[in-house]
Amino acid sequence: MHIRRLFPLLLIAVSLATLAWPKSGVARPTPESFADLVERLSPAVVNISTSQKIKGNAGGSIPGFPFMLPPGQEEQFRDFFERFGMPDGEHGMPVEREVQSLGSGFVIDSAGYIVTNNHVIQNAEQITVIFQNDTKLEADVVGRDPKTDIALLKVESSRPLPYVTFGDSDQTRVGDWVLAIGNPFGLGGTVTAGIISARARNINAGPFDDFLQTDAAINRGNSGGPMFNMNGEVVGISTAIFSPTGGNIGIGFATPSELAKPVLEQLRQFGRTHRGWLGVKIQQVTDEIAESVGLETARGALVLEVNEGSPAAESGLKTGDIVLSFNGQPIKEMRHLPRLVAETKIGSQVEVVVWRDSRERRFTVKLGELDETEEASQKNKKRSAPKDMKGEQFLGMRLRTLDDTLASQLGLKEVRAGVVIVSVDRGGAAVKRGVRRLDIIVGVNQTAVKTVQEFRAAIKEAADAGREYALVRVARGKSESYITLPTSSKVKE
Repeated sequence: MHIRRLFPLLLIAVSLATLAWPKSGVARPTPESFADLVERLSPAVVNISTSQKIKGNAGGSIPGFPFMLPPGQEEQFRDFFERFGMPDGEHGMPVEREVQSLGSGFVIDSAGYIVTNNHVIQNAEQITVIFQNDTKLEADVVGRDPKTDIALLKVESSRPLPYVTFGDSDQTRVGDWVLAIGNPFGLGGTVTAGIISARARNINAGPFDDFLQTDAAINRGNSGGPMFNMNGEVVGISTAIFSPTGGNIGIGFATPSELAKPVLEQLRQFGRTHRGWLGVKIQQVTDEIAESVGLETARGALVLEVNEGSPAAESGLKTGDIVLSFNGQPIKEMRHLPRLVAETKIGSQVEVVVWRDSRERRFTVKLGELDETEEASQKNKKRSAPKDMKGEQFLGMRLRTLDDTLASQLGLKEVRAGVVIVSVDRGGAAVKRGVRRLDIIVGVNQTAVKTVQEFRAAIKEAADAGREYALVRVARGKSESYITLPTSSKVKE
């Protein structure tokens, strides 16, 4: 082909290749310096000093304990002292004293609104915000949210304050550069740089865990400080570290801005959060649970309990359902559902797709509002039973049908139908799944069981259907959960 004819074709090919190349995959070069960015952002980052009065030992010393505790560290040792009977004060007499702690925060509005962590200001009687120029202002709490560990403060200033803006944390990628600015160990404004090490981390800090992980140095005192992208936007709030020593080892966690922004808007407007409420208690779907109910892959959220009178109950959701999608959003893991529900407008009609009886079913739910003031955890009372109780051996457990006599022996005030686990074999399938002595089996594969014979029959039915595992519902005190048990001893554990 003549070169003059070939040249236009080459130009078109190069142009198409340029358009097809994924621009998002082009990484930014390593910055020569962060100095300009730091100079612009630092004035909006503040130190937060709190004080509260507690009963403790004067001077931070503990009788029989050879070290002087640094200010603010006494509370970390309180459980230790109480457990071993050590007195709080000299000669066992408690002394009321003032304890101070330090944290970080950042201004998000020139009118004086400041973001920090809830744990930084929790129980504080006085909150002082210290700016880069050493200006000190007293702060009031506008609102706080323990579930996301976010608090919003307000200070009064005679002039507009420097502030920073939020970016979109959903656009951050693993490997992106970030800057963390804060007040580690009370040293004052300190800047550290690193990258996003991972996204969507679950560290069991709360129901909405979705942390950004970073290797930018975060230490005690950094809590509540901002984490910036290279555009100078806040993409995270430094919240926690993983460390066996208490110091930075390169594993820090920040609350993503896309989780924080709606919470802060509600705190600013109402002084508290307004979250959607579905009214279910859920647990993770494992591979074994998925197999036991005929689901091809482990996904969704398994419904443990449906609250009476809740939106879920009124729409027809049942215990044992697996929520596969909510309002058009697939539920890949259990922890995704609470956040989706919480962020959905109260009173809105949403479609919920569940897995029930080996097929998908669709329900329309009108969301209610979560009343967080009524949420409280209750510890189960310890129960005891005679050690010589006899029972029928099955699947690594000794079992008995629950009746009035047995319920009386166990001290159960509310008698419910089910099978009592009298003992659990060490090394068996049941103990590996967290089953304990005196747990009560109440159902198998979404069907209630009332006797040992019914339990055996339900396991056999699952085995005859070709299931390697059966889905077993277990009650412990007032709480319930699902486990899986192999339907045959031939199943490899």
